[in-house]
Amino acid sequence: MQLEINVVDAFTSIVFKGNPAAVIITDNWLREDLMQSIAMENNLPETAFLVPDESDEKGTYHIRWFSPTTEIAFCGHATLTSAFVIFNKNPTLKTIKLSAKAVGVLTIVQTDVGKIQMDFPNTKPERVNDIPDSLLTGLSIAPVEVYRNTQAYFVIYSSESDVLSVERNNEILKKIAPLKLVITCLSESKDYDFISRYFVPANGGNEDPVTGSIHTGLAPFWAERLGKNELVAYQASSRGGILGCVVADDRVFVSGNATQYLTGFITV
Repeated sequence: MQLEINVVDAFTSIVFKGNPAAVIITDNWLREDLMQSIAMENNLPETAFLVPDESDEKGTYHIRWFSPTTEIAFCGHATLTSAFVIFNKNPTLKTIKLSAKAVGVLTIVQTDVGKIQMDFPNTKPERVNDIPDSLLTGLSIAPVEVYRNTQAYFVIYSSESDVLSVERNNEILKKIAPLKLVITCLSESKDYDFISRYFVPANGGNEDPVTGSIHTGLAPFWAERLGKNELVAYQASSRGGILGCVVADDRVFVSGNATQYLTGFITV
């Protein structure tokens, strides 16, 4: 069986930057073990699998996301790459809907300037008063404040140099699992409102290049601090990525560019 595969870099307009994800669209779901094997073989941060909704509404799909090791509940950058592929295949479409078990229906639009804007639930974090010892001892620079939501601990720093230079002891930080870790501060550049870096200590401490989902927590946090609902974020990994964020009550709109890296076929 041959399947079309697209690999797209998300939150960037430059190839080899941003966060890569594979997209595979089929008429019916593949076996779960096959989807996991494909994701493992791709060895990208995520592979998204989509099937059209049973209704005849054009631009409506169900979506599932797989890392190389497991299925995950929600992935922002692979949602963006999936939308990019669908819009390219259907140039007259301006809006699509992707349905996922954990987050419901995601409405995605292509803006007049070519960006892809995703409508996500607001996951603003709450202040942590009793900071886990593993978080304090696992980081070389003490947090100014710590927050958390259902996805991650949010470590707040006072300067970009802290965010960029902090060292991590991943063996100690594994103890915060199943939560992940994001470190963030106000941007010192006029081009962005805040910057961040995102890590998954339980999976070896790997740094995610650009993470759409964590900005559903970062954006409302910084929106409240800055007194503004429209923000520009920079995720300061080695690949880097730019995200536009709009906070509107219980929703967060995250937007960005994407660029095609590969189109081809796999044989399974």
